[in-house]
Amino acid sequence: MWLSGRPWLRVLVQGCFNLRRLIAVSTWGGCRGPMAETSSTGAEAAAGLKTPAQQNGDVSGDASGELLSGSPEPVGPGVEPAREDGKPTQASEEQAPVAASGSGKRKKRRDATRERVVPPPKKRRAGVSFGDEHFAETSYYFEGGLRKVRPYYFDFRTYCKGRWVGHSLLHVFSTEFRAQPLAYYEAAVRAGRLHLNEEPVQDLNIVLKDNDFLRNRVHRHEPPVTAEPVRLLAENEDVVVVDKPSSIPVHPCGRFRHNTVIFILGKEHQLKELHPLHRLDRLTSGVLMFAKTAAVSERIHEQVRDRQLEKEYVCRVEGEFPTEEVTCKEPILVVSYKVGVCRVDTRGKPCETVFQRLSYNGHSSVVRCRPLTGRTHQIRVHLQFLGHPILNDPIYNSVAWGPSRGRGGHIPKTDEELLRDLVAEHQAKQSLDVLDLCEGDLSPGLIDSTAPSSELGKDHLEELAASAQKMDGVVDAAPQDLDTMALAPGKAAETDFVNQEIDPLCAECRLVRQDPLPQDLVMFLHALRYKGPGFEYFSPMPAWAQDDWQED
Repeated sequence: MWLSGRPWLRVLVQGCFNLRRLIAVSTWGGCRGPMAETSSTGAEAAAGLKTPAQQNGDVSGDASGELLSGSPEPVGPGVEPAREDGKPTQASEEQAPVAASGSGKRKKRRDATRERVVPPPKKRRAGVSFGDEHFAETSYYFEGGLRKVRPYYFDFRTYCKGRWVGHSLLHVFSTEFRAQPLAYYEAAVRAGRLHLNEEPVQDLNIVLKDNDFLRNRVHRHEPPVTAEPVRLLAENEDVVVVDKPSSIPVHPCGRFRHNTVIFILGKEHQLKELHPLHRLDRLTSGVLMFAKTAAVSERIHEQVRDRQLEKEYVCRVEGEFPTEEVTCKEPILVVSYKVGVCRVDTRGKPCETVFQRLSYNGHSSVVRCRPLTGRTHQIRVHLQFLGHPILNDPIYNSVAWGPSRGRGGHIPKTDEELLRDLVAEHQAKQSLDVLDLCEGDLSPGLIDSTAPSSELGKDHLEELAASAQKMDGVVDAAPQDLDTMALAPGKAAETDFVNQEIDPLCAECRLVRQDPLPQDLVMFLHALRYKGPGFEYFSPMPAWAQDDWQED
């Protein structure tokens, strides 16, 4: 009121307020960066999140053993799919900053002994971006009804984690990279496989500094998947819709890279720069949608958030399912993100699934499922709770859950005991890939102590290091013309490409694994229909859902 008669005074006072606000914002902005970085590092350490450096669509390993063992790989950048029955999306992890972006020039860091050159992180892209150099890393071949990937060399990259700063590489390997014995890492150094700031590591006692950049070459083996092709259901200027076979992951994760829908579409259909609009479990088949542009992706994701997308699945379950419609609203809790196991629990997140029986053959029932929410493994967990698990579900129809197999939420064991028994069961069957695990992922509490060890003695590793060093020199000089080989599998089989399928230091090369049968890679859960504003896509009914289907 007292300013009403003095407009010039009101302007002066408002200007003072604005100046004080500007000073406060500037001061906060100056200290916000370090605080945000510290907060991110703390959350990463607490939750074990992956924070990879991006290299043209590549993603690096993290502190769980990927950098030097070549095991799990996070998903591509910018993927924020709607949840179906898959594991939690890691898109938010991909978007976490790994270092200051800078102007794109190489950043130089000096210490008492030498100058270190740290490559800046690449600019992140909105979609899953893989180029021809990634598709050319290796080739496919088909055998016994399976699609297989020839073993290949791959560089894992990562920036130094905050918790590693001030510690030696030897300390980091012995505490966080326990998938291999220290003798292996020493042999890898002698073979020239480990680089720090793009210089070969000479001594594992070197102390890590903030923003150090590590790169290591590993020999990768991918598990086989079904040889069934990825069929195109529809394609227009906005979307690509495919019929995903069971056993093939949507995008690179765990030990899978080339045996993924993203890579198969890029290599065999020349469909690249795709944006997954939703996810399916690796063992789930059916309708899978990709957007061709970021704008289309955002529009459909907005429809998903507004619950405008209708999803319909079909499955075959144990026993005689009720004839009337059944709605399950039991909350679901994630028991383990690493193993990928959930259960009904009052502490879980609310969810709802509607079930309707379609047929019954005297032993099993075909059931239509309409998930109204998108929790992890929602359909599978709700069917287990109802006492009608999917007939061949390798997780939720397992004896590891107890005599009732989780019916009514009755599980007579702790979560730790459940996880241990599930891992032991699949370890005995050599089917850890069902849990998206490999031997290097297993913590001491989950490892079966009776399982044979694949470790080699230190003396043997020393002998192999020299051989590996020679081989690496040949491989580096070899032409990377693998796209031609991929297009002509028969010709590729006749070509001795420096025999990069065998690596002296690779433990996987020394293992003899029995191939799964093609029918073992199929789970009876199929995404039948996806409908949204202005679109609707169907997949054919699978053979196991037909009325005349008979169990083996």
